[in-house]
Amino acid sequence: MAVSSDHLSTMPRDDPAVHPAPIDTRNTKDHRHRKKVVRLKTWLVIDSTGRVQQIDVGKQSIMRRTGLSARDLRILDPFLSYPSSITGRERAIVIKLEHIKGIITAHNVLLLNYRDPAVVPFVEELKRRFLHYHEAKAVKIRGNGGDERTAAELAKIFQGSQESVEHSQLLKEQQNRSQTLPFEFVALEACLEAACSCLDDETKALEQEAYPALDKLTSEISSFYLERVRQIKGRLVALTQRVQKV
Repeated sequence: MAVSSDHLSTMPRDDPAVHPAPIDTRNTKDHRHRKKVVRLKTWLVIDSTGRVQQIDVGKQSIMRRTGLSARDLRILDPFLSYPSSITGRERAIVIKLEHIKGIITAHNVLLLNYRDPAVVPFVEELKRRFLHYHEAKAVKIRGNGGDERTAAELAKIFQGSQESVEHSQLLKEQQNRSQTLPFEFVALEACLEAACSCLDDETKALEQEAYPALDKLTSEISSFYLERVRQIKGRLVALTQRVQKV
C-alpha cells in the first residue's frame, strides 16, 4: 500500500516507526567472545603397579583419555541418582557399585569419590592387589632367556610379611589367578568384592536389630514395637533391591 508524503509529514518525529531506536550490540559481542569455563574435577589414578596420583582434569579430557561419552560420565555424577551398574565400552568400564564410582581402563583405575571414608580402605586394597599383579607378571616361571624362579621363591614373594599361613596361602592363590587374568578383570573383581562386602556388613547389622525387635514384639505387642518392626522391614526390602541390582 502506498503512503503519501503528506501522511509522513504529519507523523511525529519521535515515532519509533519512523526513527527506530539503535540496537546495543556490545553485550552480544562480549557474550560471543566470552570463553567457556571448564570445570575441573580431581580424580585419583591408580596404575597397574599400584602407584597413585591425583589429577585435575575436565570432562572433555576424561572423554579423550577413556573413549567414554558424556552420557557415560553422567552415571558417576554425584548429583544424579543412578542405580548400581557396570557399563562396558570399547576402551573403558564405568563402575557404579554402592559407594564405588570410577572408571577402569587397560592400565589404570580412576576414582572420583576417593575422599569418601568408605572408599579409603578400597583404595588401599586396590594398591595391594595391583602391586601383587605387577609382581606376578614380572616373575618368569619358565624364562625365555630369563631366570627361572622356584616354587619356594614364588611363595616367599607372594607371602610377603603375612603372619598367618592360611592368609599367605590365599594370597598365593590370588596371585596365580591374577597372573592369568587381564588387568581390567583384576580391578573389576576388587570392585565387586568391595560392594558385596559392604552389603554383607549392612545385612549383619540389620539382623542384629531385627531379631531383638521380633523377640520384643512376640512378648509384648505394642504400637512402638510394631512401628519398629515395620521400619526394619522397609530397610530390609530396600537392601534386598540393592543386592539384586549388584
